Amino acid sequence: MNRLFHAAAFASAMMIVAAPAQARITQLEILRTEPAFGGESFGSTGTYERVFARAHGELDPGASGNKIIQDIELAPRNGRGMVEYTTDVAILRPADVAKSNDILLFDVPNRGSKRAMLLFNADMRGSPAAFNNFEVAGDGFLQRQGTTLIAFAWQGDVAPGENRMMVQLPTAINTDGSPVTGVVRSELTTLSQTVSLNLSAGWFTSTPPHTSYKSVETDNTKVLADGFRPTLTVRSRANAPRQEIPVKDWSFGDCSTPNETQICLPAGFQPGKLYELIYQAKEPAVMGIGFAIARDVGAFFQQAEHDDTGVPNPVVHGPKVKSIITGSSQAGRFIRSMIALGFNRSEEGQRVYDGAMPHIGGGLMPLNIRFAQPGRAWGQQVDHDYPAYDFPFTYGRETDPVTGRSQGLLDRCNDNNTCPLIFHMATALELWEGRQSLGLTDPLGLRDAPEPENVRTFIMASTQHAPPSLPLPANPPFGLCQVQSNPNPHTWTMRAAFINLVGWVRDETTPPASIKPSVADGTLVPADRVSFPLIPATNYGGVSRPALRYTGAVNNLQVLDFGPAFRPEDSSGILTNEPPKSGVGSYGLLVPQVDADGIDVGGVRDVYLGAPIGTYTGWNTFRPEFFDGGFCNFQGSFLPFAATKKERIVAGDPRLSLEERYPTKEAYVSAVTKAADSLVEARMLLPEDRERLVKEAQEKGVRAGP
Repeated sequence: MNRLFHAAAFASAMMIVAAPAQARITQLEILRTEPAFGGESFGSTGTYERVFARAHGELDPGASGNKIIQDIELAPRNGRGMVEYTTDVAILRPADVAKSNDILLFDVPNRGSKRAMLLFNADMRGSPAAFNNFEVAGDGFLQRQGTTLIAFAWQGDVAPGENRMMVQLPTAINTDGSPVTGVVRSELTTLSQTVSLNLSAGWFTSTPPHTSYKSVETDNTKVLADGFRPTLTVRSRANAPRQEIPVKDWSFGDCSTPNETQICLPAGFQPGKLYELIYQAKEPAVMGIGFAIARDVGAFFQQAEHDDTGVPNPVVHGPKVKSIITGSSQAGRFIRSMIALGFNRSEEGQRVYDGAMPHIGGGLMPLNIRFAQPGRAWGQQVDHDYPAYDFPFTYGRETDPVTGRSQGLLDRCNDNNTCPLIFHMATALELWEGRQSLGLTDPLGLRDAPEPENVRTFIMASTQHAPPSLPLPANPPFGLCQVQSNPNPHTWTMRAAFINLVGWVRDETTPPASIKPSVADGTLVPADRVSFPLIPATNYGGVSRPALRYTGAVNNLQVLDFGPAFRPEDSSGILTNEPPKSGVGSYGLLVPQVDADGIDVGGVRDVYLGAPIGTYTGWNTFRPEFFDGGFCNFQGSFLPFAATKKERIVAGDPRLSLEERYPTKEAYVSAVTKAADSLVEARMLLPEDRERLVKEAQEKGVRAGP
């Protein structure tokens, strides 16, 4: 199977070189090239350079691979009948291209920010602006490998700032020249009382800021010609009844001047409430072009010798070079949707990305929608009713008893042999809060779903969406959550996975089998079957922590009806029912079974779980004043063990103390070493990282913090 895959990939690559370009990058505008990281040298690779550029591309709206793009037929065209776009591009390359490892790692930004270095390089410290400017290398892991990084912009509603990557997309215009209009639903939240918000000011779309779709009318009391009038409602949690705020009590604008992109509520928007504005908007960007950008940027840098003006390709390229696309969270969902919609096939019919590593990206990215809001997510409380989880959920083909459709995310690429080799990386939080189990089972959660041969899934046990910075808050309140967040890192597992994926893509080395909880072995279960321990309130280490009570909550999912112009099978189209109507049937969501400490049994159990100093979970709850204490968005929990047996008995804690687990420093080092060696054998920890972690245990003894 691997030999056939790579033979086909090689043949495809040769055909790309020979084939005439259609949709393509027409011009690569190099803005600056300079030494990276102050000239620091990375092992045998040596020094690196960073290249900042702007890529100009064009699309044939009539081409078969582009017709699926929502509203591309309404986008302005140039003199050749093409639709144009411009995207920022940033490159990190070995200064000596001969030192390259022949891997192009394409970084899909999250809300305009680069993330790949943060995924794989340890000890990354700095500001978002510094990360986005390639100023921080941490321990230089990717650079020591000789990897070339290429990041490109795709999200058309990201606001500038902090060196975020920007893209210029065309605006859809009706054939008679009038602006395209339509209904938009914007869920508004705030962390502090305020009287004015941007129309796009949601939980995930305020920081960094996102641009807002303009209201067609600044007078909110005016009934439009079609009978529409905007509404503003408020509720305390996602499933609470909406209460309409009288139209006279709010307005469009900043509370001093009416405008098209802000909303004013003189009584004040309150923290912990969900406000929902439904209004008529105008001038949508053709957001689905973002998928075509990923396709055309990938094809250009892997195979093109130069652009149409003669500017040479600035990275190592050609048939022997392999490309891997990666992205976290929102960007991971982008990758899954890009593949599902057929954009890993170039217009010449060839595979674009050889490998894909979506990270913490369960669900899909509803980018290919008129008035798309790609910055929205899928929370139990926040952004609950946005189109982020349409069937299909699995890479392989399944039949959905709720909708009656039979479908898989790889259907299109299977039909034309353009599927990449995929490492799907997820955390426990995606199972607890993010409906990730639907990617592992049938839609009702009754059985494990078969996995395609080109896919591996690795669930990182007892981890949260993204680990918090250390040290954790020492005194309550712990941010917006009831207890401290879970700092269990992804880094060491992600590094091992990257090396394994590179070996699969470039060297045809068979990777480890998937490591994930399952229905068959009882490690993936309904929420009411989880045997979670009763963890009492404690004052360990002088930090007062409340009791952690397991509630058995999940992030329920029903089919959402957005109207007849929405195509749920492709997460594409036009949303006309806002808010959407909910169906009766629900999907079968499962969560990880846990051990006596409350730590997940199934999945990749890293060194921190092999020698734990506390309970790490994939879920946390808001403080009661926020959304009635529902899931605290994207946050897990950390609850340390007592230092001594006496301390835990006084607290009534059923979990063994550190003293009972590790009576000596040597016992702790032995536990760390055993866990690390087991992971190395399973190829889920690199030998160099094993040495680091064991050395830390030897030097510091039992960890005093998470």
